[in-house]
Amino acid sequence: MKVNIYYGGRGLMDDPTLFVINKMQSVLEELNVKVERFMLCELKNTITTLPQTLKDADGIILATTVEWYGIGGYMQQFLDACWLYGDKDRISKIYMSPIVMSTTYGEREGKLNLSTAWEILGGRPCSGICGYIADAASLEMNDEYTTLIEKKAENMYRTINQRLISFPASNQAVKQMVSVSQNTDLTPQESEQLSQYAADDQYVQQQKEDILELASMFRGMMGKEKSSIETFAEQLKKNFKPLPGFKARIRIVIDGKRILAEIAQNNLSVEVGSDKPGDVEITLSQDTMNEIVNGRMTFQRAFMSGAMTMKGDFQYMRSLDELFEFMK
Repeated sequence: MKVNIYYGGRGLMDDPTLFVINKMQSVLEELNVKVERFMLCELKNTITTLPQTLKDADGIILATTVEWYGIGGYMQQFLDACWLYGDKDRISKIYMSPIVMSTTYGEREGKLNLSTAWEILGGRPCSGICGYIADAASLEMNDEYTTLIEKKAENMYRTINQRLISFPASNQAVKQMVSVSQNTDLTPQESEQLSQYAADDQYVQQQKEDILELASMFRGMMGKEKSSIETFAEQLKKNFKPLPGFKARIRIVIDGKRILAEIAQNNLSVEVGSDKPGDVEITLSQDTMNEIVNGRMTFQRAFMSGAMTMKGDFQYMRSLDELFEFMK
């Protein structure tokens, strides 16, 4: 029989949880149980790989200390890793005993949280220990407390050795109906490999940089292909229809980028990024300009709907849709 102990406290010398798991480990080893301890505070950079250590365990002890609120970050991170990368079939055969000692308030809630989390993972519950200990010395000097801890260790041994069953829990039924693990399509071996990558800070950082680079590249490609300011300028030239006697300078501002269309009867010149003032200035978004050049909207409709604003001589408004006839 093998029992793993996962300690999620800070490793302080006066931590009462350490005394409890030391005593339980001593009793289990006297019963010829192989015990392996994992100090999460010392393994914080590789916590995501620890679900792999559950493979050969018949039972585990999840031990933590409530110092101000909750079970602590290390233990929560380990449980998260079990959910994301753990072999659920293997976990379903493992008994778990929660040990939560508190130097403040919340030991009962902490114990319940550990039990609930393990049941949602599909594991088997086992009797645990919780208590409020203001001074670790008072725990060590009390023989009755020591006897209680020893009895809990013996009960855990009997539960695992006899493979005792328990009634189904409602949170397991809820998990089967509505909860979906993000890696349900991965094999246990693939999950283990993924957990190793997640624990490699250099690999994760490189992946983030690669994703940012790709995102930037695709944004640039989409911007050039779909709606660059140069494309809009070309569309204005291509769809220009001269009006007899018409002469004006029209400044178009698209998401802060400027196009100046200077019209002198049959001639049109277009400048991108020009700072020259216009007789009329229209301001609109890139999406609205896309709608117009694709023939799904007119300048006048854009103005009436509020998607476009205009400054200058409003007599040019009607002329815009006659000067530039964008076909659907």
